[in-house]
Amino acid sequence: MTTYMDYTISSKPIRIIDRSTDSSKLNVKSLSIVSVGHLPNRTLYRRNARFKHHAIVYIAGGTGTYRVQGAEKQQVRKGSLFLFFPGAAFDYGPAPDETWDEFYFTLEGSRIQEWLDTWLTAPELVRQVGTDDAQQSKIDRIFALMESGEPGNLDRAALLLESLLYEFFLSSEPRLKAPSPDPLAKLLDDISASINQPFEAAEFCERHHISLSTLRRMIHRATGYSLHEYIHRLKVSEAKNMLLNTHQTVKETAASLGFKDVFYFSRLFKKYVGVSPQHYRSNI
Repeated sequence: MTTYMDYTISSKPIRIIDRSTDSSKLNVKSLSIVSVGHLPNRTLYRRNARFKHHAIVYIAGGTGTYRVQGAEKQQVRKGSLFLFFPGAAFDYGPAPDETWDEFYFTLEGSRIQEWLDTWLTAPELVRQVGTDDAQQSKIDRIFALMESGEPGNLDRAALLLESLLYEFFLSSEPRLKAPSPDPLAKLLDDISASINQPFEAAEFCERHHISLSTLRRMIHRATGYSLHEYIHRLKVSEAKNMLLNTHQTVKETAASLGFKDVFYFSRLFKKYVGVSPQHYRSNI
């Protein structure tokens, strides 16, 4: 990851992560992320900008405008999403004396055209997709996966971005009545998003306004496992991916999944996988 100051863009440090792995090593050939960036407190307004790749831009805060090929300016505000694409010129950025908080994702692959041909219609329009903690958690996860540089994690980042973009699209689609949120799906998503932290059941229940007994009942009914076994299985599954696709030690892997005791992590891993973490890495 590159973090640096560029006062022509922002008064705060900006983060840029370029794909450092050759695309031939990726398993997902139809979609890959070329680069991601976070430009907090952006002040730069660009005119007649052209791009080689498609890109998705999400504005987490601030206001400004976006215009394609000299057409009418569209308003951009907190929770806006817009696209860049080859073959067009763009004018965009925060209003004078204003700033915005920008996340961008540069993409390549044949799947992008599939999106444009089916559900991601009218790519020249600004969409209002809103903001929430789940969206930001997925964005943070994409950045972390990209930063690892491991081919498997780069594939995961691309697929997670596709999922996030589709959720954004559904939330911005005016012709569809948004379905009522599924409480169980929200619980499972939140548990998955916090896989890298120790699971605090009381805090989790308070955040979702449910009792611990209700949480246990819902998880068991949905998965067939007790609450803690379900969480352990999620963490072990992610540990398997990390052991195969990163150079982290077993101790570092355990710590990154919220385990303070590497020996406890190793015993848990062997319980569900049948072999120790080191044996799994060396023999799979």
